[in-house]
Amino acid sequence: MKRTLAFGGLVATAGLLAAGLAAPAQAAGDVASAPLATNNVAGQNVAAFWLAENAAALKGATPYNTETKVVAKHISKGGPAPDSKPGIVPAIGDEKKAAGKSKNVNLPRTTGKVFFMGADKQAHWCTATSVQSQYKNLVATAGSCVYDTESNAATLDRWVFIPGYYQGKTPYGIYVGKQAFTHYDFDVYEDADRNYAFVTVYNGIKFPANGWSDVFRMIQDRKWEELDKYAGFREVDKATYEAYDKDGKGTVPHYISRSGKYKVWKFEDAGALGAAVGGQGLAYNQKVGKPVFVFGYPSGQHPDGNQAYSGHTLKWTYGKTFAVQAPAIKGEELVGTKSSFTGEGALGSSWLLNYNNGRRIGYLNGVTIGVSDTDNNNRYDTSFSPYFDGELAGVYNAAKNLWSGSIA
Repeated sequence: MKRTLAFGGLVATAGLLAAGLAAPAQAAGDVASAPLATNNVAGQNVAAFWLAENAAALKGATPYNTETKVVAKHISKGGPAPDSKPGIVPAIGDEKKAAGKSKNVNLPRTTGKVFFMGADKQAHWCTATSVQSQYKNLVATAGSCVYDTESNAATLDRWVFIPGYYQGKTPYGIYVGKQAFTHYDFDVYEDADRNYAFVTVYNGIKFPANGWSDVFRMIQDRKWEELDKYAGFREVDKATYEAYDKDGKGTVPHYISRSGKYKVWKFEDAGALGAAVGGQGLAYNQKVGKPVFVFGYPSGQHPDGNQAYSGHTLKWTYGKTFAVQAPAIKGEELVGTKSSFTGEGALGSSWLLNYNNGRRIGYLNGVTIGVSDTDNNNRYDTSFSPYFDGELAGVYNAAKNLWSGSIA
C-alpha cells in the first residue's frame, strides 16, 4: 500500500530561495478534477457519517500511511528548477500588509486533519491546510490524501476537513469536500513530483454539542410527539426525504411525523472555511534553500521503535529546503528539509515560507509526501515535498475561483 513515501540513502544539494510576483503558464489539460460530495444531501450524509454515535468514526480513524519503506536506489544530485518567474499569492488577511515579527512559534489555525475512507474500507486521516481562494473555500494537502491510488475509484470516499480537530472535537465546524483537483501526472501515473491536491469545500456545518444520541433513540422508540417538539428538524418534501436514504453514505436523523410530514435534521451553517480560520498564501517557482516551517500531525514510530508523536496535537519543525532527485519513485523534482516528523499522520503537512508568527500566516511552499532516515540511525530525519512550480500553480488556479456554497 503506497501512501507516505519513505526514502533511504538520499543525496541532496542545497540552493537559494527568492520571491517575486508572476503568473505561470499552465495548460488546462494538465489538471485532473473529480467530484466528491456533489449536492446538499450527499454532503450532509458525509458529515453525518463522521459525527454519528458521538463522532465514533472520527475518534476511531487511523493515520493514512503505510509502514512500507520505499528505498530510492538511483539518487542523483540536482533537482527542481523554476519553469517560469517566481510568484506568490498572499494569505487571507495579508493581501495588503503583514504585521511585525514574533519570537514565539504560534501554531496556525489553518491546519487540521482530513478524514476519509481508504481503499481498505477503514477510516483514515491526513494533515491539510486552508489556503487563499476567491470564496475562502480551498484546502491543500498531498495528492495521495485525496486521490485513491489503491483501487479503481477516482477519489477517496467521504472526504472532510476539520481544522483544529482534537479527539472528536470540531471547534470550527466540519467542511465537506466538494471537488478535488490535482495534476494529471499524479492522477494517472502517480508521479511523486505532482503529489499535491487542492479541494474546494462547502461551508462548514456545526455539530450539536450533545450529539444525536437522544434524537436517534427517540426515532428508534417512535416517540413522535417528542420529536415533533424538537427544534432541530426541518420539513422537506418526499423526494428530498427519500434522497437521504438513497445516498447511503450517512445517518442524518430523519423521520415521518404522525401528521405525515417529512422531517430531516436542520444543520447549522458555520460559514466559509477561510472566514473561520484564515488561509495561507501560496509561493511557487522559488529557488531552493531558505527556511520553512512544517506544520502537521505526525504519529507513529521511528524505525527504532521510539514512539515520538501521538498524532493528537499539531507539531512543527523548521529547516532549510534542499533539492533531491529520486527517479526510482518518479521523483525528479523533489525538495527536502530536515525534520524529525515520522511518516504516519504527517502526510499532507504544510510547508510555510516566510511564516509570520504574529499573524500565523505565510506562503504554502510544499506538502509532505514522505519521510526518510538519511543517516541510517533508525530515526527519521528528513521530510520531502514536490517542488511547487508553475504546474502546481496551474492546478491551484483551476480550483481557486470555484464557488461551493452551503449544505446546511
